[in-house]
Amino acid sequence: MPTETFTPPVCLTIAGSDSSGGAGLQADLKTFEALGVYGASVVTLITAQNTRGVQAVELLSPALVGAQLHSVLSDLPVRAVKVGALGGAPVIRAVVEGLRAWWGQDLVVDPVMVSKHGSRLLDAEAEALLSKELLPRARLITPNRSEAAVLLGWPEVDDDNAQEAAEKLASRLGVAVLVTGGAGREPEVADWLVTSEGTHRLIHERLDRRNRHGAGCTLAAAITAALALGDDLKTAVVKARAFVFEAMRAGPTFGDGEGPLWHRAGTTADPSAHDARRIGHG
Repeated sequence: MPTETFTPPVCLTIAGSDSSGGAGLQADLKTFEALGVYGASVVTLITAQNTRGVQAVELLSPALVGAQLHSVLSDLPVRAVKVGALGGAPVIRAVVEGLRAWWGQDLVVDPVMVSKHGSRLLDAEAEALLSKELLPRARLITPNRSEAAVLLGWPEVDDDNAQEAAEKLASRLGVAVLVTGGAGREPEVADWLVTSEGTHRLIHERLDRRNRHGAGCTLAAAITAALALGDDLKTAVVKARAFVFEAMRAGPTFGDGEGPLWHRAGTTADPSAHDARRIGHG
């Protein structure tokens, strides 16, 4: 009797390691598993961190990052790739080179450039290289407002100019852009999605919970998984936002700082309950 084959979509995360398991590649792999895709990983940096913050960081060598990429891409049928924290220009170059033969498929880049406390995480060379060599090759980038401001050279991005920021980034880079608004204080969270089909304002209620650690990583990973499963871009984003919302609402209460998400709860999300309004053309 022939053996039945099982080949789920394969997603690759290229990201840093979070020792507490809440963010980075650990959050990405939990998201992939919850959403029914197979997750592979390339580690770019290792952190010692917990819910209170980051205590230490060590970047891996560009050669080792490149070797990981070659190992995965030469053997696994990677359908979609999510890129997170890269740490510096040498690693960015290694990732760009390692992905060169893979271009043209679903690449989601979360440009990890600014910490939650407002500190710049990349030097000027790395920021320029990211903007020139990696971001324009993505299908979607998912900057938060602070990162959008850095990419545009603006003092800040807030409620009043978030739509303009998303549209300018999409035009400048030639890619779809999702500028997230989770760090604000308004009663609703408003994200701005700009694609070739137009501009959409995506909103949901703001949760009064401290479980936000890894939300940005999880969002980008959930979009990546949805694209690998065949969703169009807007549908993938709407589903991913609903997934993150439920995972945040169900987050565990341990830790003294910003708590993690509970990714299994995200599978109960109802995307139709989340508002997605088309505003105009991007």
